Parts: sequence; structure tokens; C-alpha cells
Amino acid sequence: MFKSNYVLASFLVIFGLAACETIEGAGRDIEHTGEAITNASQEAQ
Repeated sequence: MFKSNYVLASFLVIFGLAACETIEGAGRDIEHTGEAITNASQEAQ
């Protein structure tokens, strides 16, 4: 069971990074996600 979860997680990571096309693209995506979380938390306060 653990092995199948590991394989599934690996595929998700690979496809996620492939969607970003480059490491730089992944960095921008992560940065935008962080900004969205920050904005949402500030609005909630």
C-alpha cells in the first residue's frame, strides 16, 4: 500500500513540474501561491 502511494505521489510531482515547464516557472507558481495565501489571510483579519 505504501509503495502505491509513493508511486502516485511521484507521478503527481512529475506532472506538476512538467506543467511548469522550467524550474523558474515552478518558482513563479510557488511565489504566486504564497502571495494569494498572504492576501487571503490579510483580508480575513
